[in-house]
This record gives sequence, structure tokens and C-alpha cells, in this order.
Amino acid sequence: MGHDKPVKVIIIGAAGRDFHDFNVYYRDDPRYEVVAFTAAQIPDIDGRVYPPELAGERYPEGVPIHAEEKLVELIKSHGVRECSMAYSDLPHEEVMHKAAIVNAAGADFRMLGWQSSMIKSSKPVIAVCAVRTGCGKSQTSRRVTEILKSMGKRVAAIRHPMPYGDLSKQICQRFAVLEDMDKHQCTIEEREEYEPHVAMGNVIFAGVDYQRILNEAEKEADVILWDGGNNDMAFYKPDLLIVVADPHRPGHEMRYYPGETNARMADVVVINKVGTAQPEDVATVEANIRAMSPNARIIKAESPVTVDDPAAIKGKRVLVVEDGPTLTHGEMKIGAGHVAARRHGAASFVDPRPIAVGSIKDTFDKYTHISEILPAMGYGDKQMSELEATINAADCDLVLIGTPIDLGKLLNINKPWQRVRYELDEASTASLRVEVERVV
Repeated sequence: MGHDKPVKVIIIGAAGRDFHDFNVYYRDDPRYEVVAFTAAQIPDIDGRVYPPELAGERYPEGVPIHAEEKLVELIKSHGVRECSMAYSDLPHEEVMHKAAIVNAAGADFRMLGWQSSMIKSSKPVIAVCAVRTGCGKSQTSRRVTEILKSMGKRVAAIRHPMPYGDLSKQICQRFAVLEDMDKHQCTIEEREEYEPHVAMGNVIFAGVDYQRILNEAEKEADVILWDGGNNDMAFYKPDLLIVVADPHRPGHEMRYYPGETNARMADVVVINKVGTAQPEDVATVEANIRAMSPNARIIKAESPVTVDDPAAIKGKRVLVVEDGPTLTHGEMKIGAGHVAARRHGAASFVDPRPIAVGSIKDTFDKYTHISEILPAMGYGDKQMSELEATINAADCDLVLIGTPIDLGKLLNINKPWQRVRYELDEASTASLRVEVERVV
């Protein structure tokens, strides 16, 4: 191989870390030429182009984004020598299957570590990450924000990317009021992460170019809070890394990429949901964390589930709607809505599978472990309308919404509904405060 020609690279992604790795590592390095991104995990994110205004002067046409199914064909047709793994919440075995596919096609398989991918901030950074999606990062992030604000600090929350639309319009987004989410045409998935912060009076940033986002956030904050997505690594170098683990999925903290990486780097591990998990499962998670990260401080936390009108649930036939990614690639069978329904005496759970419409039906076909719960899939207007149609076709007395956002305001639901909320409990909040005060 001649050393004068750049190495041709494909970044294997899902509209998140892939763009970040490109921006901070590959974009301006003449040793590499990124010929394509591949896309998976999220519906309808392939067939786009990473635009020239983000891709930089070495890529005047931008970089095409193809479906991951075309990976081998792309390696061969472009003479690709390196494929860089850049998305999260995958079982270790699946990552190695991808490595085998890439190696068999003749290319090297690579995963960037934190020194190649983390940006250093001029402000203190607290990062909240997890070992899987759906562990409870959001409520942990909200608690950390409350603690910082009570200390008189101005906080900018920066959320892991979810740029599933027009990338050139999503370079650097700032959300300070709920109307900002309409302005940026946010999907349900985005709203689930942004709305709870904005409702608390926090400013949250997100987008595609995380150096530019950091530059903006630093102008108005004393502390940067990294609010992670899936079980991905933080994009900024943290002064305090808080990692959330879930005893409802014991063992997963050692079996998923890059969740295990997070566990091994953690300063603090919050073992969440201990009140609804089996004690032996909590013990398993704790033992695994101690083996991987003996210096991490462990906080056992509850996220109590509350509803506005518990009496309205008793004896009712309930349709439960839960956070989409937690159920799909997060592999959970239940969420907060299901816990609330059982606790408050619901008579039965209505099975949404027979009435599922369009892409919602496809979701059940793909994720066969989901049965009596409806995942709130909402990656765009069409899918949101299919979710609405599925809910409205259900023969039930009550819809229980266990998503982090007010789904009832986004959809026209034709039957009674109520929200299920969950926040980190006071005892674990006090323990977190001690950790935050160490670094800020």
C-alpha cells in the first residue's frame, strides 16, 4: 500500500457518534478519506448525505449515507481499507459479527477510544451515561441539574445527538422554551429527551457539530452537563462520569458495547430501580461493577413511579405506552407505565399487536420480545400518525403513558389517558450531591 494515498474509510453508524467521530477525528486528517457512512437501528436515516457545510472543504459533495446492509458491497466497490464502528447499545457478540463481516471483506475493523473522540471543555463537565438504554439517565441528569442550580451554577445540558431530519438545519440547536421543539420540528424521540429539561427551566443543546455546540454552551454556563444517549460514551471529557445501571437487566453491564466501557471508566455508578428489581439481581450488578471498576462509588437508587389519579386505574383495561428505544433495542419487556398499572390494580393489559398499524406493526415483527406494551415510536410525522392510529384502535378503558414526555399533547387520543412520571428519589439525590460537590 502506498503511503501517499489516503486510507479509504467507512464509518458504521446510526446518526450520532458516527458524525461526531468524523468531525473530530477523520474530517481534517489527510491520512483518511471517508467514502460513506452506513446507517442502522433508526428507521429512515439512510439515503441522506452528510452535507458539505458539515463535511468540510475536503468533501465538497458531502458524504453519502447508505443502509448498513450494503456494507460489504461498499467495501469492495470503493476499495475500503478501514471500517470504524460508531454506534451504541449493541451486544458484544453483534459487534464481533460486524468485525468478522468487515475483516472477511478485506478491511480493518476499528473502534475509536475516548482519547480520539472526546472534546475538552474550558468548563467543568459532568457526564451522565449508562450501561444500556432505558436505565434512567434522564432522571439522573435532571437531578444533577437541580443540584447544580441549587449551588448557584448556570448549567447547559448538552444532549447526545438525534439528528434524524435535515442535517444542515440541525448543526447546532438550542432549546430554552417548548416552542423551540416545534421550530426545530422535533420527533417524539427528541422531545422525550429535551422536553423534561425545558419544562424545568433548563437550556439544552443538541445537534451534529459538537465542537460548535460546546462553544455556544460555554458562553452561557458555569458547568456543562453531558446528557448521554443509548449507552454511548460521552463526547466531552468529563470531570465526573456518572454511569447508570439497571438491575432489571443484570449482566448487561458486561455484555454491551460501549456500556461496559462506560462502566470501566465510571467515577460513580448509580444502580437504579432497586425498589422494583429482585435483590439477587441488584447484587449481581453490584458484584460486576466492583469487578470491572473497583474504585467507582456505587449509589443504589430508586425512581419512584407516580400517576396523577391512581384510583382511575383500578379495575380498568389498560393500554400501556412506553418509551420506544427502551423496549426496542433496549430489550426491556416493561417500563414505568406497566409498573404503575400493576401497582394500582389494572384489571388487564390490552395487547396492541393485533391493531398495530404500518411501521408500528413492523416494530413488533422485528422486536418479538414486546407483547402487552406499545412502544412510543415517533421518528417523524408518518410514524407519529401510525402510533396515534394504533392507540385509537385499542379497545381499552384507559391509556397509560410511561414516556418521558406529554404524548397526549402531541397526539389526538380518543379515550381517557394519563401520564406516568418517575424521578430519582431523595436519598440517592443526596448521595449524588456529595459527588457533584467534589468536582464543582
